[in-house]
Amino acid sequence: MNKKHSTYSARWLLWLLILGLGSCGNPNWREDADQAEYLHRSMKQLTDVIVHDIFSPPVASRIYAYPSIAAYEVLQHEHPDYRPLAGQLHELDPVPQPEEGQEYCYPLAAVHAFLTVGKALIFSEDSIAAFQDQLYSEFKDIGLPGAVYDRSMAYGQAVAEHILAWSAKDHYKETRSYPKYSITEDPDKWKPTPPDYMDGIEPHWRDIRTFVLDSATQFVPPPPTPFDLSQDSPFYEEVMEVYSALQAEDQEERKEIARFWDCNPYVSTHAGHVMFASKKITPGGHWIGITALTARQADSDLMESAEAYAMVSVALADAFISCWDEKYRSNLIRPETVINVYVDEDWRPLLQTPPFPEYTSGHSVISRSAAITLTHLYGDGFSFTDTVEDEYGLPIRSFNSFLEASEEAAMSRLYGGIHYMPAIRNGVAQGEKVGKFIVRQVVTHEPAMGEKAD
Repeated sequence: MNKKHSTYSARWLLWLLILGLGSCGNPNWREDADQAEYLHRSMKQLTDVIVHDIFSPPVASRIYAYPSIAAYEVLQHEHPDYRPLAGQLHELDPVPQPEEGQEYCYPLAAVHAFLTVGKALIFSEDSIAAFQDQLYSEFKDIGLPGAVYDRSMAYGQAVAEHILAWSAKDHYKETRSYPKYSITEDPDKWKPTPPDYMDGIEPHWRDIRTFVLDSATQFVPPPPTPFDLSQDSPFYEEVMEVYSALQAEDQEERKEIARFWDCNPYVSTHAGHVMFASKKITPGGHWIGITALTARQADSDLMESAEAYAMVSVALADAFISCWDEKYRSNLIRPETVINVYVDEDWRPLLQTPPFPEYTSGHSVISRSAAITLTHLYGDGFSFTDTVEDEYGLPIRSFNSFLEASEEAAMSRLYGGIHYMPAIRNGVAQGEKVGKFIVRQVVTHEPAMGEKAD
């Protein structure tokens, strides 16, 4: 459902104009800038730092979630038809309340809470700090009264500290000292892959506290196809499907799709004795980018944009926890390893194989969960042109719906040579369950008068 509430917004704006006040104590405030852009720019800055600092996909999903929740919790105080997330997300207590009778610039408080939380979760703090200085100066330049500015910053800081204290109890810090993945000699178990043979990433991510799911094991998918290299076995057929995926007539289209959805935060290239790395957006970051362009296309206001970021980031984070739980339970070997050992030692996948077990496909799970959430917010059949990867030199792609995009993201992993079909098919089903559970459990919005509830 598209939650644009133009009637309510117009009525609220008219009331403010009658009073001669803006939400920030400046009568020209609402005419000065699109408030949602402050949040969109802040999210893009966070994404750029995540790319620079090379966070893994699961960790990146956590970094997106907490700042987005902080911004939402600030802004819902200005919007009585929105419900707080406190009490709906696990162990999140109500955030500090603004003082009654005092005037606040909630957009400033929200972006300050967002950036303060984000800065605490990344490495390149200076990049966030420089952006903060630039952004906050814009609030001063529009004539925001000093007392309102200071009060709003203090409130944003209070909410940020509350969210950070909550985040500190999600077991992330504890998992930093847990043992690394142990390689076994079992022929069906995952082993590090070329070219860097990296250790398995986040083998204990299942221990991270979920946001909405009852537990990491709430939606366990069916087990993968049993490992069997007999040429008439289902598993061998799946291996050969990967091996021949780029021999189809539409192989150039398949290559374009695979590269578009690669979203590998660290791709290394080896040429003789020279090695260089390319940094790219994470899979979750791609869907956060889709959320941004969707909000802009739908002309979502600041509150609606904050709602979208919070809901999508939570859907991504819980989808990663669910997926990683299965990855290190089934611990299935990647196609590249099987093909090189048993079929063709010279074969290489189109995409670099990520350093963690095969089943289920992370792209399939998280893309479907995000797509379900965006469909809930903006409706089915929402057509959009995905320009998120444009800055990485990839051609743009257009989709008729979020679900269509998620289907393509899932299939891209077969074309890229890094997943068997069951990981894709069952991953989509797993992500659908995660996404639908989240949109049923988390209620952000009270329907406006005359509007139908979902």
